[in-house]
Amino acid sequence: MTSDVAPLRLGTRRSLLATTQSKMVADRLTELTGRAVELVGVTTFGDVTRAHLAQLGGTGVFVSALRDKLIEGEIDFAVHSLKDLPTKPDPRTTLVAIPPRHDPRDALVGPAKLADLPEGAKVGTGSPRRVAQLRALRPDLEYVPVRGNADTRLGKVHAGELDAVVLAYAGLWRIGKDAEISQVFEAEEVLPAPGQGALAVECSADREDLIELLGVLDDPPTRAAVTAERAVLATLQAGCAAPVGAFAVVHEQELNLTAAVVSVDGTRTVRKSATGHPAAAMELGRALAAAMIDEGAGTLMGEQTH
Repeated sequence: MTSDVAPLRLGTRRSLLATTQSKMVADRLTELTGRAVELVGVTTFGDVTRAHLAQLGGTGVFVSALRDKLIEGEIDFAVHSLKDLPTKPDPRTTLVAIPPRHDPRDALVGPAKLADLPEGAKVGTGSPRRVAQLRALRPDLEYVPVRGNADTRLGKVHAGELDAVVLAYAGLWRIGKDAEISQVFEAEEVLPAPGQGALAVECSADREDLIELLGVLDDPPTRAAVTAERAVLATLQAGCAAPVGAFAVVHEQELNLTAAVVSVDGTRTVRKSATGHPAAAMELGRALAAAMIDEGAGTLMGEQTH
């Protein structure tokens, strides 16, 4: 590596999880290409507002400031949690790489597994998707809206404000808090958010030099899986505030996709699965969502928004 090449500027949210994820991507890029990378912290609307994400309309609140920095040329590329990325593409940017996904499941942090928590225990989560599915398992618990970074949420359990919290396993693992997990939910119990556990690497659409360079980070099986999941979300016209779960996995040349929409009280579910070729991930997700709408998924989602 020559010293006269300026480091690439990687834009990231300032939270511990975001900077940890971004450093993982930076280190991997340097390992593969020899290019030095420096992190540039960016504060987003989602970081400073005190409103709950469900009230904000979901996706985009953590993304737009980073995209603005890309377009203004203040950073060269950005790393997002993929589940924060709106499903509608931004023509100014390109999703240049989706690295290999970590464990996509949800995890409970608390003194016991969900089944063993006492009746009326307070479980914190800011996600209607999680609440709806958890209510189906334990309707007798109190689900409390909570936001803030992972450390803030974990602190509410340590302080006794909450009996437990539910967070993404991958995030807890990345910041070294996975030892505090009391239960990891299988997809049969709680379907993850579309794209959960995956990262998104974006750069400006006109940076052909970067598109080729950053492309080495892309993992085709992960891209196929999350493309199918996000196609379900887009077809259902839902943001991350909607009670939609989706999970896909690629085995050799077969893509298996499962998705669900759950009523906010947890009593009704439209859940379907489909199998197709990874190259047709988008079409598979759209077709599955259309079948779910035919079975009443739209009605369940409509109840959530009113």
